[in-house]
Amino acid sequence: MMLTRRAAAGATLLFGLVAALSPAAPARAAEAVELVMVEEHGCMWCARWDAEISAIYPKTEAGRTAPLRRIDIRERRPDDITFARPLTFTPTFVLVRDGVEVSRIEGYPGEDFFWGLLEMHMRTHLGPEGAS
Repeated sequence: MMLTRRAAAGATLLFGLVAALSPAAPARAAEAVELVMVEEHGCMWCARWDAEISAIYPKTEAGRTAPLRRIDIRERRPDDITFARPLTFTPTFVLVRDGVEVSRIEGYPGEDFFWGLLEMHMRTHLGPEGAS
């Protein structure tokens, strides 16, 4: 009787361990998310964003979730991004998921408003886990 209980306990432990380590569904590939800053030389609001935000951005949850990528508005558009509409203002911050624009902030409203707007856009378009 003791051997039977021990064998049953071992089998239960083994099956529990296998079940815990086996994925219930195939793992989903991580989404590629980035924040694209569209800028141009001489843009005073771009310079202000650089002075107030650029150094801290990569250290924030938003910066880790959506790393910053910069493009010049006068240059050819990257082939790996599909924008929802033309880019006309600088700075413009485009939230991109898997190469497709999902949201944008046109202009720079200042540090206090930028973080709140970015969080709102990330929460709306990436879900609660996408917001900082």
